[in-house]
Amino acid sequence: MGAPEEQAREEIDRLLAAAGWAVQDVGAANLHAARGVALREFELNVGHGTADYLLYVGGRAAGVIEAKKAGATLSGVEAQSVRYAQGLPATLPAWLRPLPFLYESTGLETHFTNGLDPEPRARGVFAFHRPETLAAWLSPSFPAGEGRVSGPPRAADNAALTYALTFLARVRAMPPLVTEWSDCKLWPAQITAIRNLEASLAQNKPRALIQMATGSGKTFTAISFIYRLIKFAGARRVLFLVDRGNLGRQARKEFDQYVSPVNNYKFGEEFIVQHLTSNQLDRTARVCICTIQRMYSMLKGRELPEEADEESTERVESLFKEPEPIDYNPALPIETFDIIVTDEAHRSIYNLWRQVLEYFDAHLIGLTATPNKQTFGFFNQNLVMEYGHPQAVADGVNVNYDVYRIRTEVTEAGSTVEAGYWLQVLDKPTRARRDWQLDDDFEYAPEELDRSVQTPDQIRIIARTLRDRWQSDLFPQRQELPKTLVFAKDDNHAEAIVGILREEWGRGNEFAQKITYRSTGSKPEELIKAFRTSYYPRIAVTVDMIATGTDIKPVEIVVFMRSVKSRSFFEQMKGRGVRVIKDDDLRGVNPGEHVHKDRFVIVDCVGVCERDKTDSRPMDQKKSVPLAALLQAVSLGNVEPEVLSSVAVRLARLDAQLTDAERARVVSEAGGLGLKELSRGIVQALDPREDRSPQEAEAALRNAVKPLSNPALRTLILTLKTMKELVIDTVTQDRVLEAGFSEAARERAQGIVQSFEAFIAQHRDEITALQILYNRPTKVPLTFEDLKALADALQAPPHLWTESQLWQAYAALDQSKGEGKVLGASRRRILTDLVSLVRYAMHQENELVPYPERVAANFRAWMAQQQGSGKSFTDEQRWWLEKMAEHIASNLDIKAEDFGYAPFDQRGGLGRVHQLFGTELPKVIDEFNRELVA
Repeated sequence: MGAPEEQAREEIDRLLAAAGWAVQDVGAANLHAARGVALREFELNVGHGTADYLLYVGGRAAGVIEAKKAGATLSGVEAQSVRYAQGLPATLPAWLRPLPFLYESTGLETHFTNGLDPEPRARGVFAFHRPETLAAWLSPSFPAGEGRVSGPPRAADNAALTYALTFLARVRAMPPLVTEWSDCKLWPAQITAIRNLEASLAQNKPRALIQMATGSGKTFTAISFIYRLIKFAGARRVLFLVDRGNLGRQARKEFDQYVSPVNNYKFGEEFIVQHLTSNQLDRTARVCICTIQRMYSMLKGRELPEEADEESTERVESLFKEPEPIDYNPALPIETFDIIVTDEAHRSIYNLWRQVLEYFDAHLIGLTATPNKQTFGFFNQNLVMEYGHPQAVADGVNVNYDVYRIRTEVTEAGSTVEAGYWLQVLDKPTRARRDWQLDDDFEYAPEELDRSVQTPDQIRIIARTLRDRWQSDLFPQRQELPKTLVFAKDDNHAEAIVGILREEWGRGNEFAQKITYRSTGSKPEELIKAFRTSYYPRIAVTVDMIATGTDIKPVEIVVFMRSVKSRSFFEQMKGRGVRVIKDDDLRGVNPGEHVHKDRFVIVDCVGVCERDKTDSRPMDQKKSVPLAALLQAVSLGNVEPEVLSSVAVRLARLDAQLTDAERARVVSEAGGLGLKELSRGIVQALDPREDRSPQEAEAALRNAVKPLSNPALRTLILTLKTMKELVIDTVTQDRVLEAGFSEAARERAQGIVQSFEAFIAQHRDEITALQILYNRPTKVPLTFEDLKALADALQAPPHLWTESQLWQAYAALDQSKGEGKVLGASRRRILTDLVSLVRYAMHQENELVPYPERVAANFRAWMAQQQGSGKSFTDEQRWWLEKMAEHIASNLDIKAEDFGYAPFDQRGGLGRVHQLFGTELPKVIDEFNRELVA
């Protein structure tokens, strides 16, 4: 076993022991030594291989661990773990068959799949779960509480035993949300936030962000969903993180005051709530309120003075360029919390504090009123609630194709991240990550994407566009996503794409699979066969492996997330979709009606269909061979054209990534030649020339690679290659420029307008304000109370319309038509603007004008009329008349009692206005209430 894999196993052993496992060799097995025993190198049934670790809990097999050396990508190992889980000899005791708990680990990075979940999906975990946790998950009585539900049978179920539903299964069967109880009533925005969050959790999205304006009830919303997740979804413990002690006390008070919508108990009477002011966690508490600095100290095993809780954490993280990393703490296992809610999330996601959030195996829910790009990036752009702000394609031997273009800002122009933001840096050899705060602006070009820089939101926005548009734009008659093949730039890029695709679709591991040369476990050929003949995977992500020659007839969507310069290579990649297939065969992997392949769709995310290409053949013909092996072969005298061609292209590619200082080191070691010159010399030596004899051609090749016989140069090249890091830009928010983005916005606005006008027509005889406005002119005045009742009806579910949202919808349509009929779109809306909106929707007016402007225009016309009839006013009278008009603009009318309030009371109120206008005052009020609101 090589040193890297040996080191990985040593680290895995350490983590297992820290989590309470007895790690044993098979020959020295003692299943009674501890509740959890991890047996190394366990031989399974024939054809299933040897499990690196077999996990026993309470004397019965429960899971496996597949160990890989540091730097290995783990999603490609999942099939190997599954095979292990299926290979336990029948004579041995097991909790379930196949074994439910699957880990893949390098010691630095660990993935875990809970086979008890519906649609099991791997997730990253900081370390291993404790044996008693796995035992609890397997216990029929776990978790305690109400709302126990039954679900559909799962592949992991055993007919003889009944196991509790997991958190994911239970959250998918939550009872309806109670919106009114006792003296409590959830606001529409709170209802939407809770429902959207529960939908996000049901899709197994690991992170979610709730943005609600200050004063809109964020904490009450949080307590409401926390109560439901404990009561009905079986969340064992929730961590409520704040950044100051007083915010913790305030939160505790609100928890104490919260009355259950189910049984009228106070929250604290039903569930224990602990406000941590020391480092002692109450294991019986269901909610722990804690400052993030205290939890950090607890994980580090340090005491924190109580007064330190009172200091805000904002900007503290900027003092730590390289924060002290958190290690596994047995006193706080990773499964301590099922849910982490971080209040004012924009302050708790930076490198020092994000370690706390990412340590626990928990769903992360952020609450904030003021998110920034960093916040959106940390929560995977999964904004489940944005209060006040609204959001995929003639002989009959081949089928033709259409091109569906997705163009985004980052893909087209790259991005610039301003100084001060935090990015992440991925070390490619080990896949270890570190945080990096920018001292200067960080700018990158589109060509650097997924080579030296990865922007998760650029991948995410493409994934979402495909998710949201494939049915409406590409295959409107289909119910199931057609088989889809995605071309990525490299293995790291493919790894990121797989994870984001699964998350955005809310599906399990089998939904999207990586099929590259680095996929281990199942042979790539077996994965390709499954893609071709089985329902899963629906999406295959590859680099080059399925690019040429592979016959996968069901493919109907080919997604290019990498560019290709070679015309022939591009045509071969396109060819993955051109094959015809019989309808019955297609339905075998793509069930449903209207299933017939008469074309395929290229989803071009990088402009590959628009760029000029050459007819050059791909030079790197040994893609599956590591550079170290190629250089070793050359040093031993191999000058085969395929080998040297691959060496040349890789040296040229590496040279493009080097700094001037690194190039100087190469030149010094290579006797005056740089990597570019070495590459060019090899290419020239490979060029067939008629004036060269075979002996001369071979001599030219050997001379071209002579510098590579130097071991020091080879070591330097490999060192420089492995030193290369991948910057992960989690800050930049990408935006769709094409794929119908503008059209989609227009359609959304059109939908709001049509729904609003239909609502008015439908309720014209039921809502008093609409009755009055429909029947104008009328002697019945429209009152402020009537208008408020209409606004309440519009803001009620399912529409949740506000005056601002309706106005912006009309403005968007008006802008697309270029008519200029909607005015004041950028101004703050007030309730009386609803009058203008209704009149415009009823087509009583040709322009949409803010109500105050309409009143002001009517006021000017009234004044002109008075002056025309010889009537004049003093400056003081004019002030009173102007303020009366402004009052009508905000309140629809004016009455005598209104003069007792500001601003009138500051000028003498009703008495003074009587002195100024005398017996004319009632007439003026009557005329204003009639003429100004007309």
